[in-house]
Amino acid sequence: MTTENQATPAPAMPRLNEPAPAFDAVTTHGHRTLEDYRGRWLVLFSHPADFTPVCTTEFMAFAKRQADFQALDCELLGLSIDSHFSHVAWTRNIQERFGVEIGFPIIADLSMRVAHDYGMIQPGASDTSAVRATFVIDPQGVLRAMLYYPMSNGRSVEEILRLLRALQTSDEHGVATPENWRPGEAVIVPPPATAEEAEQRSSDGDCECTDWYFCTKHL
Repeated sequence: MTTENQATPAPAMPRLNEPAPAFDAVTTHGHRTLEDYRGRWLVLFSHPADFTPVCTTEFMAFAKRQADFQALDCELLGLSIDSHFSHVAWTRNIQERFGVEIGFPIIADLSMRVAHDYGMIQPGASDTSAVRATFVIDPQGVLRAMLYYPMSNGRSVEEILRLLRALQTSDEHGVATPENWRPGEAVIVPPPATAEEAEQRSSDGDCECTDWYFCTKHL
């Protein structure tokens, strides 16, 4: 039993570049498990509650860009600590009132099991609602990125798409991407590991080097 002298336990937090926590959950599209998404990218995102204004804007934004995520071989999966029936009623309300169809599943996490496993419950914000957390999981089921927003402010779906494209580019070409990178812009070449490689890099016509450690190129 928690007393005034006991600290509130920190939420469990998944770790980047480690397997994402497994789940088996009821959604608006039937049961879903993490294994169902193996071989594709997955954006799993939580929201505080159904029938709330900020969450409604986010869900409409995700729905409008769902085809863009799917073009990148990525699926969307929402979650909140609401019932399956609440999710269904809310998505129907969004379609009726705003003319936007929510085409991706939403996990009903009344037990808060998935929310706790992913560190979506932040005691400083709420003990019973998930904050605006977003998780990018790769086709091998490895957690590659996490984004957390406060309950008062909505996410940028465009930024999540940008991040997904950047991760896929880094994986495919073995490069890094600079601040606010967009497809078609120069990428960052990994720093050379030896003095000999640094010397070769400076004369490499494929790269533009500001200094030995800072070289970019266009793909």
